[in-house]
Amino acid sequence: MEPPVRSASGHRPDTPLGLPPGIEACLFDVDGVLTKTATVHAAAWKEMFDAYLTARAERDGGTSQPFSDDDYNRYVDGRLRQDGVRAFLESRGIELEEGAPDDPPEAETVFGLGTRKNDLVLAIIERDGVERYEGSARYVEAVRDAGLARAVVSASRNCEAVLASAGIDHLFDVRIDGVVADDRGLRGKPAPDSFLAAAEALGVDPARAAVFEDALAGVEAGRAGAFRWVVGVDRVGQAAELARQGADDVVADLDELLGA
Repeated sequence: MEPPVRSASGHRPDTPLGLPPGIEACLFDVDGVLTKTATVHAAAWKEMFDAYLTARAERDGGTSQPFSDDDYNRYVDGRLRQDGVRAFLESRGIELEEGAPDDPPEAETVFGLGTRKNDLVLAIIERDGVERYEGSARYVEAVRDAGLARAVVSASRNCEAVLASAGIDHLFDVRIDGVVADDRGLRGKPAPDSFLAAAEALGVDPARAAVFEDALAGVEAGRAGAFRWVVGVDRVGQAAELARQGADDVVADLDELLGA
């Protein structure tokens, strides 16, 4: 396996796609990289957790601290829904029963809270639709035209519907999402399982694949999977954190890589 090509000087490879030579496949996260749904998810997480924490505090006679942007980036962003619920609650010293994937939204379980959050996301998407990042769409089209294999890797169970709504579902050869992860028992990010499953489905060794992620957990997953190149996409002012987590390059939008 070839070692990662790191650029301590910050200069990206001088290639048409801004990637090291020998890359055969590109693996893209969806929310925050390809589509403008990361803000939808963040808002839904906050609404759900704030309501739950307030109700819990009123019931138990305690106080509640609102869900913050830092909580979203640290515990939730990029993770499978149930992993995000569990990690955040643990940070607040709250332990709930796991429940089951078909738990209704009123169930006070890990899966029940996840259902509450997902219902909010679906309502927003149904009302407003999904907007894509045009620069990222242009980049994926350039990757396709260059003959590289393409996959989407997302923790969301709504990934297929989001891609279709954004009009970019036809650009990818493989989709590994929350549904697939649950069916196969894949660990969520920051574990590399979903990225490795996508590379395997494309028939490409991780050492010849690039990962594109906006979440800290996703960048960590790309590094843990020994992928050749990891690009961090900074939509929220966390470029330094993405680099510290292991991103080889950080961009504001993927079309910055075109003609690099």
